[in-house]
Amino acid sequence: MIVREYEEDEITVHRFPLLLMGGLIAITLALTSAVSFGFFERQAIPSEARAASGATATATRSLLFFDERDGTVRVEDAASREEIARFGPGTGGFVRTTVRSLVYQRRVNGIGRAVPFELIEWDNNMLTLRDTTTGESVELGSFGKGNRTTFANFLENRSN
Repeated sequence: MIVREYEEDEITVHRFPLLLMGGLIAITLALTSAVSFGFFERQAIPSEARAASGATATATRSLLFFDERDGTVRVEDAASREEIARFGPGTGGFVRTTVRSLVYQRRVNGIGRAVPFELIEWDNNMLTLRDTTTGESVELGSFGKGNRTTFANFLENRSN
């Protein structure tokens, strides 16, 4: 076995990358502060943007979501109690995640599952899943066309 003894190596860091990193941090802090102090407008809140533009609901449906013992998620129309969709274990990941985030807020606030969620399609082609009990909502178009389509199908399966 060959054992080598290294002399004390001098570790050098070039100045230019350090200056770039420091500059990036300074710009980030400056922009964050500018937004916090009102020099730049914050991003629009979807509900406020809809109100300002006068967007109206074109379709609405009240939905109930159930976790079955076998891991299946069942979606029902709240009015007719008709089953709209069923997602077995390993499928419907976006539906599971979206609804669980809203259910978590209900649990934190001590609200049960009796009140349905509201799925709303707006005339500007946006789609919102809203929990009227907590005021929380999820803008479904923000997660891609495929995920939006999954929820849009819940509106299309109407019998009335």
